[in-house]
Formats: sequence, C-alpha cells, structure tokens
Amino acid sequence: MSLTDAEGRVFDERPWGSFTVLDDTMADHKVKRIVVDANKRLSYQRHEKRAEHWFVVSGTATAILDGETIELGPGQSLDINIGQAHRCENHTDVPVVFIEIQTGTYFGEDDIVRLEDDFGRA
Repeated sequence: MSLTDAEGRVFDERPWGSFTVLDDTMADHKVKRIVVDANKRLSYQRHEKRAEHWFVVSGTATAILDGETIELGPGQSLDINIGQAHRCENHTDVPVVFIEIQTGTYFGEDDIVRLEDDFGRA
C-alpha cells in the first residue's frame, strides 16, 4: 500500500526496502528514489513499456542486467532498455540508495514482469 511522506510524495515500503516518487508530473518520465536495505535485492524483472536509468547515490549496488553482473558505486550509473531483465542487489551491511529515471509510455507498477523473486511475488 502506498503512503505519502512529509512532503506529500508517494512513498512505498517493499520487502527489500522502499521507494519515494520524486517526480510523476510529466507524461514521458517518472523519477524515484530507491533504497535497497542491507543484504536484500529487488526481483529479477523486465518492463514492456519503460526503460530505466539508475544513478547510485550511496552504497555499493550489484546490478544484474541480462545475466551480467555490474558493480556500481556512488556516482556511477546504468541504462536499462525496455525488455532487458534486471535487478539491484545489496550484498553489504549498509543501504544502497539510487535514483531511477523511467522513460517510456507507461510507468505503473503493473508493468513489472517478475522473472525471479525472493518474496514469492514471481
């Protein structure tokens, strides 16, 4: 269930951490701040209608992109094309924070095709 933070932005807690929607006012993009808790990971997933750009703010993220492992630290980024399988993993004891910029034609949470999931959602 989505909540709002002190600034009135959409905030959602997930089993792996949380996200805050920073900008959702334009038809062609959406911006989120994502926090992946220590030793957690997002589902391995793909999207039919959006691409993503991840920019790591803090922590060390292990990104999986079409089966390839990519380590990302603060200031590093990754582009994910529409249809590419991806996930963010945190193998450390501190949270990973990254900014996700979505571009495409649709940005709803129902455009997630889960291929693998640690929390039984696949």
